[in-house]
Amino acid sequence: MGAHSATWQAYVDSSLMGSGQFQKAGVLAADFSGLEAATPGFALSQEDINSLASAFTSSDNAFANGFSIAGEKYVCIKADERSLYGKKGKEGAIVVRASACTMIGVHGATVQTTNAATVVENLIDYINGAK
Repeated sequence: MGAHSATWQAYVDSSLMGSGQFQKAGVLAADFSGLEAATPGFALSQEDINSLASAFTSSDNAFANGFSIAGEKYVCIKADERSLYGKKGKEGAIVVRASACTMIGVHGATVQTTNAATVVENLIDYINGAK
């Protein structure tokens, strides 16, 4: 946990979870070294982190293999150098990179992935603008 961890936890609690769109959320360090903040019980294995890092590196790889978050496998529906969107049945995951961190939000079956994505994308825009 870096110096930012208290701030990142506030983003997780108020911005991500406060949106009402997510079941769990976390903030990964910019260098993918581990979680800086998360909802209780939300954890990423090194395997999860590696799968996210490789999905960002290669969108082809992401679409072919999906990615995993907290041990759950997601089918990739969007992948570029900024954003990964995944689906697992009706549930989904939104992973968006900023210069300072990577935000992860996992939503339930009753939430539209597009709505969940808007929350994270706007938050990343805000963080990128607030340097």
